[in-house]
Amino acid sequence: MGICASSKRAEQEQDADESVVYVMDDQGGGAGGAGEGAHAGRKVASLFSQKGKKGPNQDAVILCQGFGVEDGVFCGVFDGHGRCGQLVSKLARDYLPFMILSHRNALLLGSGAAVDDDDAVFSDASPSSSTDGSGVPSPSPAQLLEEWREACTNAFEAMDKELKLQAGMDCNFSGTTAVCAIKQGKDLVVANLGDSRAVLATMSETGYLSAVQLTTDQKPSVPQEAERIKRCNGRVFALKDEPSVLRVWLPDEDCPGLAMARSLGDFRLKRHGVVSEPQVTHRRVAPGDLFIILATDGVWDVLSNEEVVSIVCATPRKQHASKAVAEAAAQRWRAKYPASRVDDCSAVCLFLRDQDWGTTVAAAKAKAAAARAPNGRL
Repeated sequence: MGICASSKRAEQEQDADESVVYVMDDQGGGAGGAGEGAHAGRKVASLFSQKGKKGPNQDAVILCQGFGVEDGVFCGVFDGHGRCGQLVSKLARDYLPFMILSHRNALLLGSGAAVDDDDAVFSDASPSSSTDGSGVPSPSPAQLLEEWREACTNAFEAMDKELKLQAGMDCNFSGTTAVCAIKQGKDLVVANLGDSRAVLATMSETGYLSAVQLTTDQKPSVPQEAERIKRCNGRVFALKDEPSVLRVWLPDEDCPGLAMARSLGDFRLKRHGVVSEPQVTHRRVAPGDLFIILATDGVWDVLSNEEVVSIVCATPRKQHASKAVAEAAAQRWRAKYPASRVDDCSAVCLFLRDQDWGTTVAAAKAKAAAARAPNGRL
């Protein structure tokens, strides 16, 4: 499989190891060259991956524009682990978006919904009692979530099978997380597998900015995850030198010590409760929603949701938002764990509003200050 022939791929110039990739559909992205494609991508999202001090960069990030429909967007962050982790994360990055799209289209065709093969064959046109205002039927939020959940679940399963077929890539103790956001008009779907995370920055009517976590970190410390693993004879415990980090172990061997409960790959643990089924959620973008941050645990292990949102809002140019987050995380790693090696830190910031960044945040702060002042006056 791989990247479809109708797409153009542009790698971010700063990243020589190809951790960051932009993909533009011909119809959605125009006829510009690779450099122009990356430049256009930065208007929609900010992508950055910073290599840590633990070896090769095992993170990978992607932005796909024209994802199925002209204004459709897919963005994803993948955090590899194990000996082949850097290969697994990049393979998942390159295959998974189009697997999800393929399975979504198959569901639409199976349901009898009209799909135009001349377009990017992505449509929300399916039987429903509601419309989008143009007279075109659109599914209810519950129906949309169920369709996307099935498409993502099938695609993640297919991705796992694809990894098994890769010659020369031993994924018994190697794998990757995956957190993905798909935006189609006002609909936002998030699929998460592992301990990377998606956080939404949203602003109230009174101008207060808040961070809303859209995913659950799927770690062995989550009771439901641990119960599933133990039912499958896997073991969950922490090492003495890191008592706060629960890990997954084989029934009769003290390996591999996986720090997450779900992943792509890690086939020796698949029979012991580590699954490749993502958690999928849906949200209708609200007027106050500003942006979504997807990031690997190299960011979330040292920065809170609120800190990351604040860093993005304080970045003068939103195109540099993800770089600011990754660099802040690396700096925090050095300060908080001086004896430890800095982890890879990668992020994607998907912008949900077109307004000027500084003007939006400044107006919100002024609105919040006015609301706090007596009689509405400063």
